[in-house]
Amino acid sequence: MTRRNARRAHRLRELCTRARWSVRAGSSAPGLTPKQWALLVFAVFTSIVVAIGSGGFWAHPDADPHVLSMAREALSRLDSLPVVAQRPERDDYDRAAFGAAWTDEVSVAGGGNGCDTRNDILARDLQDIRAGPIPSCPRAVLGGEFRSPYSGEFVVFSRERAASAVQIDHIVPLAYAWDMGAWSWGMARRVDFANDPANLVAVDGRSNQDKGDSEPARWLPRARGFRCQYAIQFVMVSLAYGLSVDARSRDALAEALACG
Repeated sequence: MTRRNARRAHRLRELCTRARWSVRAGSSAPGLTPKQWALLVFAVFTSIVVAIGSGGFWAHPDADPHVLSMAREALSRLDSLPVVAQRPERDDYDRAAFGAAWTDEVSVAGGGNGCDTRNDILARDLQDIRAGPIPSCPRAVLGGEFRSPYSGEFVVFSRERAASAVQIDHIVPLAYAWDMGAWSWGMARRVDFANDPANLVAVDGRSNQDKGDSEPARWLPRARGFRCQYAIQFVMVSLAYGLSVDARSRDALAEALACG
């Protein structure tokens, strides 16, 4: 493990400890029940796991004891997700229902910090970053590199050329979320969901295009070492936002969470 990844791992342990202490102590944010707070805290520190996996791409990330602990927690909570026999065939999805892409005007982590969501995720997930100002962010990521967690491929990002080689993926796809309950939400909740770092990860463009709006029953990351982390994120985000899951995807998630 590199020195940088060792620091990230140490920081992850600190965050996990603090998050679990907050839950045990009964801390809560205004308007949230202790259960809701626990789910949101869990989503925050599992998003750090995504950052570690995409930045360092450990050879066997699902063998890390902290990932295994989170996988057990996610597996135990999987039964709490409402299950439908199959994904509803709604035909009224519109990306505009989730607001302007990558807006900073949200109440989730990173919102209102002066940078659009895409740059927030690039700054979190890429390494060896070169930054500079653009209209939507004074400290935008102009260049960097990473190993895509979906494919394991090494990718160099440059805003000046081939910027689409790196894309930001919604782990729980927006169209899938719409079908599984987001159609009934208010606009503010949908915009928050579309920009929540707990549901976002930088990936190679080809993998993102291959995935589309597919649910876990039809698509999981090609890099098997990341499937456990992907499933953790998918379950905890779905729980935090009160989404349902289709039966075949529930089975796929359960299998992915039996990692290590």
